[in-house]
Amino acid sequence: MLKLTDLKLSVDESIGNTLLLVDVTPKYEYRDNARTDKIAGYGYTVVMPEKSFEKLTVKIDGRKLMDTPDDGYQQVWFDNLELYIYWARGQYSVGARATGIHPVLDTTLE
Repeated sequence: MLKLTDLKLSVDESIGNTLLLVDVTPKYEYRDNARTDKIAGYGYTVVMPEKSFEKLTVKIDGRKLMDTPDDGYQQVWFDNLELYIYWARGQYSVGARATGIHPVLDTTLE
């Protein structure tokens, strides 16, 4: 039987096309349900203007790829962005992971 946690969600339909990076935080490794001092990756929190400015944190394993924007936000895109459903604290939640993050460069000519 297919479980809810086995479903793959449509990224574009779920989060829209514009993602604005607002925060970057370390994600620590856990052992025996306890946080260690070892950083496993980073969480990149984005707001989604097309979804009433809801927030989503995308985890990327490894080194820090971008810093928190100085100007408040930076439009970004992710490599291999994947949404998934998980169970925590008695309810289902949506999580996100990717393999890379990049700033959207303004290529319009003035």
